[in-house]
Amino acid sequence: MDTTTFSALAEPNRMRIVELLLDGPLTVGDIADKLGLRQPQASKHLRVLLEAGLVEVQAVANRRNYKLRLEPFQELDAWLETYREVWDERFDALAGYLQKLRIKQNEQN
Repeated sequence: MDTTTFSALAEPNRMRIVELLLDGPLTVGDIADKLGLRQPQASKHLRVLLEAGLVEVQAVANRRNYKLRLEPFQELDAWLETYREVWDERFDALAGYLQKLRIKQNEQN
């Protein structure tokens, strides 16, 4: 997994931009308005997301719409899946242990 992705998403405003773009493409002005940022700040964050490959720009007439690229998020999900499996196993083991404790406690009462 590329650390550039994590670096780009670690900044709260950039993460908020990604969350906004889940609903569809937006212009810099739309993003700035929704987040309460000045347009140059929004542009700076979008440039980082663009360089990380997380968003792409679509020119529509005289507007530049930013939208999420699915591939990097699919890669991130696949990478996280290995950790989900480990945590699921650990949670299952914990649930089994707690169940044994409950049974033991019920037998003592």
